[in-house]
Order: sequence, then C-alpha cells, then structure tokens
Amino acid sequence: MSGHSKWATTKHKKAVIDAKRGKLFAKLIKNIEVAARTGGADPDGNPTLFDAIQKAKKSSVPNDNINRAVKRGAGLEAGGVEYQTIMYEGYGPNGVAVLIECLTDNRNRAASEVRVAMTRNGGSMADPGSVSYLFNRKGVVIVPKDGLTEDDVLGAVLEAGAEEVNDLGESFEVLSEATDLVAVRTALQEAGIDYDSADANFVPTMQVELDEEGARKIFKLIDALEDSDDVQNVFANFDVSDEVMEKVEA
Repeated sequence: MSGHSKWATTKHKKAVIDAKRGKLFAKLIKNIEVAARTGGADPDGNPTLFDAIQKAKKSSVPNDNINRAVKRGAGLEAGGVEYQTIMYEGYGPNGVAVLIECLTDNRNRAASEVRVAMTRNGGSMADPGSVSYLFNRKGVVIVPKDGLTEDDVLGAVLEAGAEEVNDLGESFEVLSEATDLVAVRTALQEAGIDYDSADANFVPTMQVELDEEGARKIFKLIDALEDSDDVQNVFANFDVSDEVMEKVEA
C-alpha cells in the first residue's frame, strides 16, 4: 500500500497549507455531519464521529465549524443535508483500478462530475463489482514518526488486532481489519502515541507499478476527481517508487 498511502498522506499535508484547504475543510466537515447523523452527537459513544473530529482538528479545521457540523448532523441545529454514499468504479491510465467514494445530496450531479473527470483524464467507468474485488476494507491509522520506531508502534498495537505497520517516510501506516480500527486507535491512545487519522479505507490486494509518466497521469486523474465537492475519497491500486515520486514532485 506504501505507494498510494505515502502519496495521499503527503498530499493531505500540502492541502492543509495551500489553496485546496477550503475543499479539504468542506469534505472533513461533511464527514462529521454524516457521522453525527448516523450515530449521534456524542463522540464517546460514536467512534466514527470521534475519528472524523480528530481528523478535522489535525487538519486545523476551527472548533466552531466542527461543533456546528455535529449539531447539524444530529438535528440539533437547522441546515443539515441528507447525504448518501455512492461508490463508482473505473480504470485509470495504465489499467490502474480506481474506486471513487462520493458523499452527495445529488446523485445525478455526482455521477456526471465523476464521469467527466474520468473521461477527460484517460480513465473509463466500469460496472459495479468489476473493480471493487481488487480491494479490501481495512482500518488505516496514520501515525507521525516524532521519534518513534516501527517497533514502538507495533508493540502498542499488536494485541489490539493490527496486521502490519508500514513506513511511509514521515509517518507510519497501521493496517488492521476494519472491525479492529477502534481497538487499534484506542491502543495507541493508551500508549500515549499521537496519530493523525483513523479511517476505514479500501486497500488494494495487488498493485500496478508506475513509471514517471504513468504516475503523472494517475495523479492528474485523481486530482480532477477530488476537485468535485461530491467526491469524498479516491482509492487506487498503484505503487510509485521513491525515485519516481521525487521526479514527479520536482
């Protein structure tokens, strides 16, 4: 998973400081609203909400915005919107499998924006089920290094159900079954280890190794998809070496 994860983590960090910040904030707020609507306004009794709030705080979303989103989602304040989750499947350049997770209040708009972004950037839509079998739903916790070793992290999470710890450069990625996500996150908290995000994500079972040109194309496609306000997450089964990554970022 290292290629896609490393790239996604770096990109998330950049978004916090650059022009995409407004878009990132809006998506994080939407996550909070949906979590509060589904499981109630109390983060202690609603782990999904707890994780959504944690991620928003780590990305510097103001507390005011977070609190209002919780209230809107839980129906304690007017203005809440009924969002639905829709998954689209497709292929990007070089046969990379792409899963597109949308949170939208307008299914037709979401479908149209996803289709346009795909076709304009060398991708194509696929039938439901034709791509998703290449991914498993996993718990993914991102832990900043801050002087920690892989053994420190592994020691804290192993008994909680963690399956592996990957080195992403500036952070570690802890993978588990999606059902063990809360246990793994709680184990880190109890060990006094800070983490950036805890999500149930789609992790590829096999990967397509990309060269510089292939990497540029897939990054351009994912950027175009994420530009849509309806697109919440994009998962893809590519791997990019550190050398290729450096060339692309240069």
